[in-house]
Amino acid sequence: MATTQSKSSESANITVLLEEKQVYKPSPAFAKSAHVKSFSALQSLRRQALKSPEKFWDKAARDLDWIKPWKKTLEWKPPFAKWFVGGKLNLSANCLDRHLDGPRRNKAALIWEGEPGEVRTLTYLQLHYEVCRFANALKHLGVRSGERVCIYMPMVPEAAIAMLACARIGAVHSVVFGGFSAESLRDRIHDAQAKIVVTADGGWRRGAVVKLKDAVDEALKDCKSVEHVVVLKRTGQEIGWTQGRDHWWNEAVAGQSAVCPPEPLDSEHPLFILYTSGSTGKPKGVLHTTGGYLVQAALTTKWVFDLREDDTFWCTADVGWVTGHTYVVYGPLANGATSLMYEGGPLHPTPDRFWSMIARHRVSVFYTAPTAIRTFMRLGPEYPKRHDLTSLRLLGTVGEPINPEAWRWYRTVIGGQRCPIVDTWWQTETGGILITPLPGATPTKPGSATLPFPGIDADVVDKQGKPVPPGSGGFLVIRKPWPGMLRTIHGDPERYKSQYFSQIPGIYFTGDGARKDKDGYFWVLGRIDDVLNVAGHRLSTMEIESALVSHPSVAESAVVARPDEMLGQAVVAFVTLQKSASPSPELKEELRGHVAKMIGPIAKPAEIRFTDSLPKTRSGKIMRRLLREVAAGQGVRGDVTTLEDFAVLAKLQQSEDE
Repeated sequence: MATTQSKSSESANITVLLEEKQVYKPSPAFAKSAHVKSFSALQSLRRQALKSPEKFWDKAARDLDWIKPWKKTLEWKPPFAKWFVGGKLNLSANCLDRHLDGPRRNKAALIWEGEPGEVRTLTYLQLHYEVCRFANALKHLGVRSGERVCIYMPMVPEAAIAMLACARIGAVHSVVFGGFSAESLRDRIHDAQAKIVVTADGGWRRGAVVKLKDAVDEALKDCKSVEHVVVLKRTGQEIGWTQGRDHWWNEAVAGQSAVCPPEPLDSEHPLFILYTSGSTGKPKGVLHTTGGYLVQAALTTKWVFDLREDDTFWCTADVGWVTGHTYVVYGPLANGATSLMYEGGPLHPTPDRFWSMIARHRVSVFYTAPTAIRTFMRLGPEYPKRHDLTSLRLLGTVGEPINPEAWRWYRTVIGGQRCPIVDTWWQTETGGILITPLPGATPTKPGSATLPFPGIDADVVDKQGKPVPPGSGGFLVIRKPWPGMLRTIHGDPERYKSQYFSQIPGIYFTGDGARKDKDGYFWVLGRIDDVLNVAGHRLSTMEIESALVSHPSVAESAVVARPDEMLGQAVVAFVTLQKSASPSPELKEELRGHVAKMIGPIAKPAEIRFTDSLPKTRSGKIMRRLLREVAAGQGVRGDVTTLEDFAVLAKLQQSEDE
């Protein structure tokens, strides 16, 4: 049922054109046993937390194990925050040790499935054993508290073990996604001045070996800070070896004690540096600290996913991204949950890999990206229908705004119309989820991340920092500090201040556009950088993409701009069709008319290009930069090593040449 209506709402910032009307209320059965059981209870929580955020987060922090209590909940000297000042704790102990005195001792902490099909399960006791031994191995190699360890691994349990081992001894980990090139790895190692690199000979992806150790060897030609490389044997192919520098993982831990007391660490002790791409070309090292990050990770995991003791929680993100840090490793383990990890591609060796895994492992909470959902939509419902998905009780989305049609498909086909969906908004910089439904309490609207999590003061404002009227587009900002926020950019506090706190002084600028509707629900419109300027109207790419995907022939779309002498910018849409549809000039015109009907003539694409698939990273994000370059007739420039399938780019360029 189509429920999207045309609405023109002009502001100085972004023209908002779509409005979703349908609302889904939490089922009484789900709400009855939820952590937050009603919308009135949630609103009461939010009001109290906004009135006294420090009191709210102080109470949340008391659910963790602290070695020394804090003296002050928040010290805020804009734009620098310190949370739980003077308190000491250890993140690894909170994820492992505190679960060992009760029944969780022999509960599965991690279930791992490799792409070739192997399965390993590590209980909390076994994971503690492995973490302590690797922590002692790191100390034996000379790693001390505060020093940096680069982790460049496939999606295997040892990646989580290495992260937890660093946290145990106070080393700062910098996980680099295994799809990055040797050049990108070098830049990150150099910026962090890492002392150790933890890697593997390779990893499996779409049936092929990703040669990680080769990339490390290339990167280290220019990285003088690295003293040792620890190598996990995963794929077994021949690799280069530097005697004295390189160590096999199994040999490094052989003979190491399984006793490694957790270091008492200050709440503001650096936990990890995670690099994001910067507009200057130099990666930004986002720095997160121990106490505040863990408080937010633990509470958001518990409430947003309504965790229960018997849940099997599967977040499909790689640990190379912040989603993997917070919702594969730290958040679930801090709550004593069972977290599923998967090494490979979602469609390998067959398009039903995810659904097969959900059925076999009896996954109850599933958290994935909208781009993956749209890919599954295109493949059709027959693949999930082959498997028993009745173990699922909650679904989540992360990574970018989800269009209403994909939301409904997810709810109907995967969730069997019984699973609530938590559409979450957050960033690498925020550490954890900031805007989200709570599944037992929040009525949801397809495409909206709904309301800020309790304790988060979010708003949509104009360039002067003033709230825009309901329905108008503006800039998404966070007015007050929160525990999981980044503390700085590693080695560059001025860049931190200028990028996040200079646009509207004293307020965190997210870089995203958004609007709030009459109910106060947030609708994220995508990155400000992705907004199109067509004949003086600033249009959201997400809204045009959503309109295209609402057409029954379209599975997925990505919209970019190309220069246009008359309009300033013209809309170019790259469209992937459903299997039942075929490309034709008539369908192009039909789709252009459909966008005009759904949104308005101003948003009608000047050009529609059909493509078998869109260029995506291995984490599922569409690489719009490449599409902009193709649309403008430019050669593709910059680093494309995170591209999942290079054949997609070649086909796009070929179609452009034709």
